[in-house]
Amino acid sequence: MDLLATADLMRGFDRQAIASLGIPGLALMENAGRAFVDELERARGPIRGMEVVVLCGKGNNGGDGFVIARHIANRGGSVLALLLAPRRSVGGDARTNLDIALRMSRAGRASLRVRELKPGDGFPRRPDVIVDAIFGTGFTGDARGPAARAIGWINGAEAYVASVDIPSGVDATTGTAGESAVRADLTVAMGLAKVGHYVGRGAELSGVVRVADISIPPALMSVKRGGVFRVTSEDAAGVMPPRPRSAHKYNAGSVLVIGGSRSFSGAPLMAAQAALRTGAGSVVLAFPSSLRTVLARRLTEVILAPLEETPGGTLGEGSLEEAFSRTSRADVVALGPGISRDEEALRFVREFLSKADLPVVVDADALHALKGISPAGFGSPRPRILTPHTGEFSALTGVPSAEADAHRVEAARKAARSFRSIVVLKGSPTVTASAGGNVYVNSTGNPGMATVGSGDVLTGVIAGMLAQGGSPEGAAWGGVYVHGKAGDIARARHGMRGMVATDIAEALPEAIATLA
Repeated sequence: MDLLATADLMRGFDRQAIASLGIPGLALMENAGRAFVDELERARGPIRGMEVVVLCGKGNNGGDGFVIARHIANRGGSVLALLLAPRRSVGGDARTNLDIALRMSRAGRASLRVRELKPGDGFPRRPDVIVDAIFGTGFTGDARGPAARAIGWINGAEAYVASVDIPSGVDATTGTAGESAVRADLTVAMGLAKVGHYVGRGAELSGVVRVADISIPPALMSVKRGGVFRVTSEDAAGVMPPRPRSAHKYNAGSVLVIGGSRSFSGAPLMAAQAALRTGAGSVVLAFPSSLRTVLARRLTEVILAPLEETPGGTLGEGSLEEAFSRTSRADVVALGPGISRDEEALRFVREFLSKADLPVVVDADALHALKGISPAGFGSPRPRILTPHTGEFSALTGVPSAEADAHRVEAARKAARSFRSIVVLKGSPTVTASAGGNVYVNSTGNPGMATVGSGDVLTGVIAGMLAQGGSPEGAAWGGVYVHGKAGDIARARHGMRGMVATDIAEALPEAIATLA
């Protein structure tokens, strides 16, 4: 699984490489610059004959930029390195590489020019490539002054833009960005990809992300717990439960879906179908009895279990005994799709969770029943997987939706620890956090999945994987991956605007087949 670095984590790895292994900082900078140009040529073809502008800040990212400028010149490109700060402000390894570039420029032995950008200076016209080496991973806040002016020029130029480590203006840890941030076609990450490449606005601004080997040993760049990881197809394949030759419907995973109300009959139906499509051997759907006719018309493989309902057509305390009787043959419960926010239904949820001695995936309106509840209210120590979108997350935790969306990795991690549960914070991208501190960033899915019922399908997928013997953590983030992959297949068939949640459910078998 690919570890994603925060700014602090990567800074620590750099320090370890220098202090404990004795790798000079200059060597790391040289490796970074050379690897960047290698990746640039892979993306754009040979650099020979191209006009390139490298915009350099005063820190180590700018130092990488001077190395890059030198290698581009050595490979036959015509390069202008623009320093966006006074020359005297550049120090350390960056200053060493600035001085080398200046000597090359003065010697006239390569097509390399170095210029300090002065107030009022203009920018070159129509280069082929712009290299953004203004800010590094330590940047936070908003770009100002010459840097903001340079970023405005970069984004307005009709050129291919490649960023060093992280697009300037993007926070490498959170992916947040102010008004001035580079929109890159290519970002070459040094050592490890960063969290900010895949969350927040950073995911939109980073373009294609490539990771460069700068000679820090992989064994050094690891964490024991509390890491952030990007889920790949290989990872999802590894947590997909195997299907033994001796499987039959009662040992291939049994899911009990509890939900529905007079106004919301489709949500539990989609969750139940998704659990079956994910491979569960049997699925029982428990619902308010007045929905029986409409559900019987649409479901053939799902076992229907009508429960006593309230006058308002929801589940209530009178439904509890029958609901608990249905858990005896279930491996997992999916609780909440379409259950409504009726107070009796919410009391049903709280009472059920306090006594249910099996894993439960909690979704949709059932999450509103957990507001203010302590983890002790979950009763059994058996796993609880909470699957809120940002609005539900805000109601559950009190964190404003915009804040949760902007800082989704830390928001999900904090909630998972608080509720001692697995939290799947749905969105772009969906992140899954464990109570132990690990966070998993999904790599599949598309905006077309922002359609009613998509979350109900996800609930069924996670429950189906868990019922078949998957680990709670793996079923959660693996289920998110499979759900997103099915969404990508549905997009290819129907387009982003035309796809609906049942299209995602129907694509689940094909999505799972891609993992084999």
